[in-house]
Amino acid sequence: MTLPTRPPKAARTALRAHAVVRHDLGASLVVFLIAIPLSLGIALAAGAPLTSGIIAAVVGGLVVGTLGGAPLQISGPAAGLTVVVAGLVPIYGWRVTCAITVVAGLLQILLGLARVARAALALSPAIVHGMLAGIGIVIAIAQLHVVLGGSPQSEALDNLHELPGQLAALRMPELTVGVLTVAVLLAWPLLPKRLNALRRVPGPLVAVALATAVATLASLDVARVDLPGAALALPSVPVGFGWAGLVTAVVTVAVVGAVESLLSAVATDRLHHGKRSDLDRELAAQGVGNVVSGMVGGFPISGGAIRSTANVRAGATTRSATIMHGLWVLLFVGLLGGMVERIPLAALAALVMVVGMQMVNRAHIRHVHRHREFPAYVATVVGVVVAGVLEGVALGVIAAVVMALLRLSRSTVHTYERDGALHVEVHGALTFLSVPRLSRVLDKLPAGEHVVLDLTVDYLDQAAFEAVHTWRNAYVARGGQVEIEEIHDDHYGRAADGQPGSRRIGPTPSARWFAPWWHWQRLHPRRGRPPAHPLVAGAREFQLRTAPLVQPFLERLALEGQNPAQLFITCADSRIVPNLITASGPGDLFTVRNVGNLVPPHPHGSETHGGADDSVGAAIEYAVSVLGVRSITVCGHSGCGAMQALLAGASDRGEESADRVPADSAATTSDADADAGKASRVDAEDAEAAPAAQGLPDHTPHLRRWLVNGRTSVERYTQRPAPTLSGYAPSPVEQLCLTNVLQQLDNLLGHPVVHRAVEDGQLRLFGLYFDLASAQMYVHDAATGQFEPVVAPLDRPASRNAPDAQPEEALEAAAAGRP
Repeated sequence: MTLPTRPPKAARTALRAHAVVRHDLGASLVVFLIAIPLSLGIALAAGAPLTSGIIAAVVGGLVVGTLGGAPLQISGPAAGLTVVVAGLVPIYGWRVTCAITVVAGLLQILLGLARVARAALALSPAIVHGMLAGIGIVIAIAQLHVVLGGSPQSEALDNLHELPGQLAALRMPELTVGVLTVAVLLAWPLLPKRLNALRRVPGPLVAVALATAVATLASLDVARVDLPGAALALPSVPVGFGWAGLVTAVVTVAVVGAVESLLSAVATDRLHHGKRSDLDRELAAQGVGNVVSGMVGGFPISGGAIRSTANVRAGATTRSATIMHGLWVLLFVGLLGGMVERIPLAALAALVMVVGMQMVNRAHIRHVHRHREFPAYVATVVGVVVAGVLEGVALGVIAAVVMALLRLSRSTVHTYERDGALHVEVHGALTFLSVPRLSRVLDKLPAGEHVVLDLTVDYLDQAAFEAVHTWRNAYVARGGQVEIEEIHDDHYGRAADGQPGSRRIGPTPSARWFAPWWHWQRLHPRRGRPPAHPLVAGAREFQLRTAPLVQPFLERLALEGQNPAQLFITCADSRIVPNLITASGPGDLFTVRNVGNLVPPHPHGSETHGGADDSVGAAIEYAVSVLGVRSITVCGHSGCGAMQALLAGASDRGEESADRVPADSAATTSDADADAGKASRVDAEDAEAAPAAQGLPDHTPHLRRWLVNGRTSVERYTQRPAPTLSGYAPSPVEQLCLTNVLQQLDNLLGHPVVHRAVEDGQLRLFGLYFDLASAQMYVHDAATGQFEPVVAPLDRPASRNAPDAQPEEALEAAAAGRP
């Protein structure tokens, strides 16, 4: 008896339930055990009611966990808002602070609906890390007072000032509990790997539990957690306070919470391979969570990196772990609140102090220093510690802007002598800040010399132009000679002509081999001398800019000889740059270029007989027999002039209209048809008597004879279904270009050296097609008969039947149907 098959929807539901039980349940318990002490500690550090931290943990799990766009992120009271809340409670009281939390949540909802979450990530990482580090320092200094048995002040500088007196009056019970907690927290990650089962227990839980047990068993006289009754501290409308301060408080809570949540979401995404976070949805959900938390007397909510990291590492796969962790917190406090009230406050303070110290991340400091953003980082840290969070961020932004301006205005000046001339090279942005240094160099040049001023600059402001122009006129007036060379753009030339402009004409600064195009093809004549040859100018820039960079690699190629992996046959069209469209470099491609990317058929008879075109045949034999290439690629392209001429000639002879096979025909190719590409070439006399192409200029006998080699492509085009581009209907000229690629592959197989290598499995043949307008590369798929895009095209709809393949897989598929 055959059992009925379970419906797919039911099967998916069962698998999802199994994943929740297997992974998410365990992860939720781990996070719950971390959330209890951390939530209490953060509320304690901020001077808020301890129950507010528990309420925020519950709301963060149940509300934000359900609505959020970062399913694996754990939200609740986070250390980043501790300093902010600690500054609000003494001024406004807790109930007004709850009202501020509600309004801040509404602001976050509006920001999420406005889809500005990504804009928050545009803030320099140096500023963000500096803000978190400054907050961590403030937290650590304040909680150190609690660990020593005292009470912290509201300002970090005041806490530093009173620290010596606190050390003189420390209380040993609190110090004992605090030191024990810190020791366990720092030692727990260092446990040996053989104790992995023990290491899975959260360190914060172990530290707080052990400190509580020691304090209870030793009957230490320490302050403990005091959870009030069930009454909630509802928000109160602020009365008698200045609106400017309230608005600042709302914006601070909203911005700091949003930035910390978004950064935590991005960091959490890096820990797993699931779906990326929807940051706008996450920001709106954080706002909803803050509205709910504030309405019931909870602490402000944001995403927390510590709990989120623990959640992912514990194996969470869906948002169920986030939601369940909030449920466990609610049940635990509701049923076992008495156990929570045994926890010493010094243990919670020590836990938060360690969290604050960990916010000063050494990896972040190294990263910031490596990217030369350390001044902005330091400015933010100092501003947060001394003045406050918003003030510190503002100071960091100012420092980052100043550094960016200095970098943008930085230029280098280098002087050397070559070929009887003094060369002065200037790189970077030439602004008024660079004028003093440049002027010192120019004023030191000896009079009466031939000076070449090489300006490779992104920008030339008026002060710099006038300094250069004034020096040039004065130097020439004293009998000297000055040439101004501009490689990337004519900033100086346009300014000298009275049309400086603000828009770039040339390409962005880069070596000419990568971006020569509009500027180099234009190449204006220099003042007072004939136009420079484009290739000479380009060779000069290569020698000065690129050669020093690639010389070691080319030297190795010179010593080892060439060992290319591919023979690449393509058109001589100037718009096709083989190394650019294949992302290859020197030594990668053995290239043959001719008009129409044609491979003349091998002649009948012995292999020693002369071919239709010895240059192409010689290149094929050398590549296969001597260099041992592993593949041959024929690459056609759109808008090929050779194919246009051949198609015009076919139309004039009536071939296309008479014999054209519909593209959707089911006709198949016989073995005899496949051998059509192996036919011998037409004699030169026959070629001139019956030209293959039309529309060519007069007196082009060589071109006409050469294009006779494309007649087989035209015949194939008129007699067989033409290949197509996946998801796109090509024009007749494009169809002939595609057909020509396949015909040249067949012509290649007619060369004995190629045929033997393919039969022996030592050589593979590929057909490519490059569409110029869309910069899209297609590869021929023998299975479908189409040319499939190597990646999904940007401006043409992908075929519904196109295989979901990477470029390497597409090439494998292309070769699958070819021997």
